[in-house]
Amino acid sequence: MTQARLSVIVITRNEAQRLPTCLASVAFADELIVVDSGSTDGTQALARDLGARVIETTDWPGFGPQKQRALDAATGDWVLSIDADEWLDSTLAAAIRQLLADDAGRPAAFRVDRLSAFCGQWMRAGSWYPDRLVRLFRRGRGRFSDDQVHERLLIDAQDDTPAGTQWPTLPGLLLHNSITSLHDGIEKMNRYTTVRALDLRRRGRRGGVVVALTHGLWAFIRSYVLRRGFLDGRLGFVLALLDAQSSCTRYLKLSLDGAPAPHELPHPGGSRRPSGASEGDPGSAPPQ
Repeated sequence: MTQARLSVIVITRNEAQRLPTCLASVAFADELIVVDSGSTDGTQALARDLGARVIETTDWPGFGPQKQRALDAATGDWVLSIDADEWLDSTLAAAIRQLLADDAGRPAAFRVDRLSAFCGQWMRAGSWYPDRLVRLFRRGRGRFSDDQVHERLLIDAQDDTPAGTQWPTLPGLLLHNSITSLHDGIEKMNRYTTVRALDLRRRGRRGGVVVALTHGLWAFIRSYVLRRGFLDGRLGFVLALLDAQSSCTRYLKLSLDGAPAPHELPHPGGSRRPSGASEGDPGSAPPQ
């Protein structure tokens, strides 16, 4: 029996530090494809040295479209999509190799159980765990959504897919070194909420202060209480706060960033200037 071929797809930008661990964990794959968007730290050359086929792009269309570019380049029977800050543990790698050795009658897709680290600690509760994601699928049966961030892998249902199918989960863990410091987390949150607000605006959603506060409060309760983030100790509380801030900020940006403030502001005293003041009068300038 011929073993099925596996393509691993990764998108990168300045990932020279983390990419070796990622690609080493999938060294058994038949094809490694890295789509890079303008790295300046040598990621492209490093990926080639590690056996990957590198596709360089000059634009950034967003996570979903960029991953679709990588998928379009894949030629294997199966495709595994991972990020540069993720790697397979030995149990998950063995499970995938076993699947490739005999894939007859197998489902079109499989989920993996992702375990993420926050500020150096593995988070085993809260909003980050359990985190089961479809990442392994038969080529031709999946595609990525057009979302700019938090893209989704959409599996095409066919006649061999029972209604209401929940894709099985492979044993083992997909390890994820997501946020290494609070500064990193806040910086990433700011970038992602801007793009998420744009996605929501395109879908006709509306924001506002009340909406933002409601979503932020719900995000904290869900992460810290309902999903027992308190079990992760001090960092579980910090992560729940970051979840709340992210959700709240997203809807505030949805409301406020769509109508930026004018460059020319009215005089704070109204349309009339103070008596005896004129444009350029030092007396009307703000204090230093």
